[in-house]
Amino acid sequence: MTMKSADTAARLCSACLPALAARGITVPTHARSGAPGVVHLGLGAFHRAHQALVFDALLQGGDARWGVLGVAMRSAALADSLQAQDGLYAVQVASSAGSQWQVGGAIWQTAVAAREPAQVVQAIAAPSTRWLTLTVTEKGYGPELGQLIAQGLAARQTAGLPGLTIASCDNLVGNGRQLQALCMTAAKALNPALADWVAGRCAFPNSMVDRIVPAATPQRLAAAREALVVADEAALGTEAFWEWVIERRFADAADGAVLAAAGVTVVDDVVPFEDAKLRLLNGSHTAMACMGAVAGWPVIGECITKPAVRGFIHGLMTQEVGPQLARPDWSAYRDALLARFANPALQHSVHQIATDSSQKIPQRWPPSVLGALRAGLPVERLAFAAAAWMRYLRGTDEQGQAYAIVDPLGGELQALALAHAGDAAASVQALGTLTAIWGEVLPRDQRWLALVTRNLDEINRLGLLGALAKLQAELDSQQGILRNL
Repeated sequence: MTMKSADTAARLCSACLPALAARGITVPTHARSGAPGVVHLGLGAFHRAHQALVFDALLQGGDARWGVLGVAMRSAALADSLQAQDGLYAVQVASSAGSQWQVGGAIWQTAVAAREPAQVVQAIAAPSTRWLTLTVTEKGYGPELGQLIAQGLAARQTAGLPGLTIASCDNLVGNGRQLQALCMTAAKALNPALADWVAGRCAFPNSMVDRIVPAATPQRLAAAREALVVADEAALGTEAFWEWVIERRFADAADGAVLAAAGVTVVDDVVPFEDAKLRLLNGSHTAMACMGAVAGWPVIGECITKPAVRGFIHGLMTQEVGPQLARPDWSAYRDALLARFANPALQHSVHQIATDSSQKIPQRWPPSVLGALRAGLPVERLAFAAAAWMRYLRGTDEQGQAYAIVDPLGGELQALALAHAGDAAASVQALGTLTAIWGEVLPRDQRWLALVTRNLDEINRLGLLGALAKLQAELDSQQGILRNL
């Protein structure tokens, strides 16, 4: 869908930009009428607050190759809102020093894959397209995605066009390799010659992206209207921190230097950065989300203000997860995370973070548990996090307020949690032995299962904060014994 300017300044649009600039809001000044060079699949808040702003900076610098065609995979609401706003949207960037608004201008066109798949295929095959980026979430990497991409690549091959850099920006271990395998399978099914062309012409770099971007809320939209004096149905908020680490693997080798000049970290090996982000940020986020949902704390910023929770998260990262990591500055990254979690402007919902937990936990917790067990490190806090997740799955907090379990396996998991709600051992036997979540090893590790069972029993008996206090007292006692040896 080509953008159409709104007829009135009551809605954010291109005609509004001079007035916004006069109000001190950063706005795009580059031309926005060319053919996009990037097709992005997964037009959610994260992309618009992260990669799209990087591309916007490149466009502002005069490189017109980075305009984006943003593709919503299923829901048309956001794509249509952006179309009505000429692809523009406001981002409130909040730091400890305050917040500022900027208008993102990298999205030049939108489409909806479920509604107009042929247009998406044509966009992938367009001569101007150089990059295909993705934020479709962990659960989005199925055959349908591979088929869509393969059809676009087949059209490129037929037209004699160059290959693409195809970059997954989702929280998956080896995300580039996983995406490559998915696309190669789909390409082979279409034509073995296409698979050879993809293997030889396209690049699938691993990447790690980091920025906390809460889902948009009515409060955020109201704040945007107050700041902009026009309505913005696509406004969102984020933090000042951002990081994008990408493997030096591009269809056009010159792109590495271009991205680096915009602040992207280009490396030969993403794994140390990916590992630290998945285990420290995402792993801690999921733990706090489950605890907050159970205790009735609605946002991460409230969770981390609880001394018991802050101490728990610091200990989790410092004693159980961090020592396993190859990222050289992991302790500084930990300290930055604690400050980022406490940002009061983000209002990051615990239920948003807990969404799709069955798809997220396999990358976030089991690798740390297994690594700690191999290295002789403690795993008590990881076991508490697992127990909190099992308590979370019951769908009611400790005040009796119900909440939805939004997860592809939600119905099955909640049924298991409720069936064994009064029996910690039975709960762990039912939920802690699911190999799709915990892998093949942990469901057979009796020490691990016993630790999870004990923590879940104490959450059941003492409540979340009471169980957390008991765990901390036990850990403090163990440290005291070790110091006296």
